[in-house]
Amino acid sequence: MAQNTLDAKLISRMFLAGAKQLESRRDEINELNVFPVPDGDTGTNMTLTIMSAAKDVYALKEPDMATLCKCISSGSLKGARGNSGVILSQLFRGFTKVIKTCDTIDIAAISAGCDKAVESAYKAVMQPKEGTILTVAKAVAEKTNEVFESGCEDIDQLFKEVIAHAEETLAKTPEMLPVLKEAGVVDSGGAGLVNVLKGFYDGFLGKGIEFTLEEDAAPAGTVRTEEKKEFRYLYHTTLSLMLDRAMPMQSEQDVRRFLENVGDEVAIAVDESIVNVSINTGDPGMVIQKAIKYGELVDVQVINRRLPAREESKKPEEKKKEQAPRKAVGFISVSAGSGMSGVFKNLGTDFVIEGGQTMNPSTEDMLNAIAEINADCIFIFPNNKNIILAANQARDMTKDKKIVVIPTKTVPQGIEAMIAYVPDMSVEENERAMNEAASLVKTGQITYAVRDTSIDGVQIHQDDFMGIGDSGILSNGKDIKEVFMGMLEKMCDDSAELVSIYFGSDVTEADAGAMSAAVSERFPAVEVALQEGGQPVYYYIVSVQ
Repeated sequence: MAQNTLDAKLISRMFLAGAKQLESRRDEINELNVFPVPDGDTGTNMTLTIMSAAKDVYALKEPDMATLCKCISSGSLKGARGNSGVILSQLFRGFTKVIKTCDTIDIAAISAGCDKAVESAYKAVMQPKEGTILTVAKAVAEKTNEVFESGCEDIDQLFKEVIAHAEETLAKTPEMLPVLKEAGVVDSGGAGLVNVLKGFYDGFLGKGIEFTLEEDAAPAGTVRTEEKKEFRYLYHTTLSLMLDRAMPMQSEQDVRRFLENVGDEVAIAVDESIVNVSINTGDPGMVIQKAIKYGELVDVQVINRRLPAREESKKPEEKKKEQAPRKAVGFISVSAGSGMSGVFKNLGTDFVIEGGQTMNPSTEDMLNAIAEINADCIFIFPNNKNIILAANQARDMTKDKKIVVIPTKTVPQGIEAMIAYVPDMSVEENERAMNEAASLVKTGQITYAVRDTSIDGVQIHQDDFMGIGDSGILSNGKDIKEVFMGMLEKMCDDSAELVSIYFGSDVTEADAGAMSAAVSERFPAVEVALQEGGQPVYYYIVSVQ
């Protein structure tokens, strides 16, 4: 018999199967990166994004549609990493907006949800490109609409047609983006989405990889800001409620079932007109919203369960900083490497998020950094084109502070933007000045190739050194000095005055000094500044001004 509807329990199973399918294909998706650099991370970013939501979904014992949709939407939004992860989170956000009020969904609801998903994803990207995950998502929505309009009610048939069409569209992405065709790959984000859909279908059929909460080892090159104790539910929430009237036993049982569905270690004490609740939960707001349906809040306390351990480990000067009065402006920068981070801190950055090329911070990382800074306005420097969308998402989710994202694509751009800040100017004036300062910086980076490929007509071989500029490959070869100089030749013109060299964790100070001297010899009219960056994967990061 054909199945025409999906309930929350089945959707939950499908979502978890989709998460595990994506996770199982993570490395394959990473390898589809157009640039053959060792930090190809689309698969990792999408996996971490969906897993952020999957952990919350897995914790639901008997999910209802509203709670399930909340977990999928908020979990993926907070966990979103990289452009592909942010787009995936917006697809989930749009879809769940449509179905959250339903008890069950049919093909009509799925069709409407897919339309909203695509609309949300396209809005999140300032300059959408076809031949990407967006194209595959749009194809899914179009095929779903076609199946719905045909009068088909069989969800199994819908899945078969949609997945086949998504695979066909993915195979065509190289014809839409020449850079994919030259590199001989399909779009990595689109491949990730197809795998999610296949996992959904496996879950629908009762197959797929079993979901567990076992933590995988961190991907190679991952940079962690700190080791955090993991909690299934992060927030310990207690509240006291004054009832409008005596609570019937049925209502008490209803509240208890709800709480057990969104947390653990639930305790409820009812004393005539007063109810005291204690729970560990991932969403205190949802608990509070449920409570105020029955009466008036007397007291609420929410404790981040990580904070006590963090407080003990903090230095006195860090605690003192937390107690500082609110100020007008604060700064957040993303950086990898102690030297790079030190530069930002010396320039007055309040919070440096460790990450960047080898590990894109999540939207939640951004939100946590924002929460740490007691300021009316906070400037964020993503310093990587793949982090800008996550920063924008954190900005849109912040209501109590003005957040300004300066869309810096490299660390040197972020440094110059910070230098351009003038305390006496307005926020708007500083935003313009910072954007202008960043636009004047040329950035080059030296790393190595992990596979053979061709980009912009340049033949690249595995283990070649590559000089990557703002717009693509500038040089490549077997000798790092020749590659460095070839890159710099294309970056320096008659107007160049300063070359800043940041050497990475795999470069000795002696080798970096020799490279700096060679630059001074080749460009005698240009000032050369050498700085230990400490960044992984990239031997040198260079800026020219």
